[in-house]
Amino acid sequence: MIPFSILDLAPIAEGSDAGRALRNALDLARHAEGWKYRRFWMAEHHSMPGIASAATAVGLAYVGAGTSTIRIGAGGIMLPNHAPLTIAEQFGTLESLFPGRVDLGLGRAPGTDQAAAYALRRNLASDENQFPRDVAELIDYFRGSEGRRVRAIPGEGLNVPVWILGSSLFGAQLAAMLGLPYAFASHFAPGQMIDAIRVYRERFQPSGQLDRPYVMLGFNAFAADTDEEAHLLATSLMQAFVNLRTGHPTKLPPPQPGYEETLPPQARAMLDQVLFCSAIGSPATVDAAIRAFVARTGADELMITSQIYDHQARLRSFEIVADSMSG
Repeated sequence: MIPFSILDLAPIAEGSDAGRALRNALDLARHAEGWKYRRFWMAEHHSMPGIASAATAVGLAYVGAGTSTIRIGAGGIMLPNHAPLTIAEQFGTLESLFPGRVDLGLGRAPGTDQAAAYALRRNLASDENQFPRDVAELIDYFRGSEGRRVRAIPGEGLNVPVWILGSSLFGAQLAAMLGLPYAFASHFAPGQMIDAIRVYRERFQPSGQLDRPYVMLGFNAFAADTDEEAHLLATSLMQAFVNLRTGHPTKLPPPQPGYEETLPPQARAMLDQVLFCSAIGSPATVDAAIRAFVARTGADELMITSQIYDHQARLRSFEIVADSMSG
């Protein structure tokens, strides 16, 4: 089986807080290291009551200090929110602390709404070429080009693999042009997944970082000892998505029996679309779903995410998925 990795948003559950969410993230990363997951990534989101990974580099430093072998990284840093120099320094610092273990995934969405994006003090009027320019500038800081007046210290001369993240053809084209690995957000926006994979592979140009295309796909997994238990666990994420899409983001709610039956048809259709790339069920059900997904997409790696209310149940879900990876 191909490598599996973990995307963790450090979910803040109802009745809990950000401190507990981040400690749970470290606990999950430690278990994941033993289960042979390849990477543990955290994602940048802002002004979200249920996500504790807003200061992504800080969260990764905490996880890196508590682990020893698993790769840590951003999945991703929303580059429009930041000056490229700042990100080069942050991830140069991480690579200096945890050499050979750091990845940097870059996205062009703000990871928040317009009000929060403005609060980040970034220019919201940038053109469509700004993201490619910022990516190139960031990579150049790591290369340490001769004659550059502004230098990323730490960062300059360090090997921090850069990934392009996306949910459309834009990211696929950019990753292909730059010869970078590509991670597609199929765990919540699967609509253009197949087309994006095709475009990326067809147009890929080898680079100093990568000699052939490498695709990582996001995938939801809710695994439990029975199908019924797994479906109940998944209702927490379902509630969170409905709350978010209706303009009322919340902490991660506890599971709710029969939740789907309470929803109007349009909400059910939205969830069917959002959770299209998911495995929900017992170990056998999840294993079959993962294998079918890999066979259909030809993914080089899966980035597993599992927004489960109870931390112990979340650990058990990732453990079941790890058995599929090793089987």
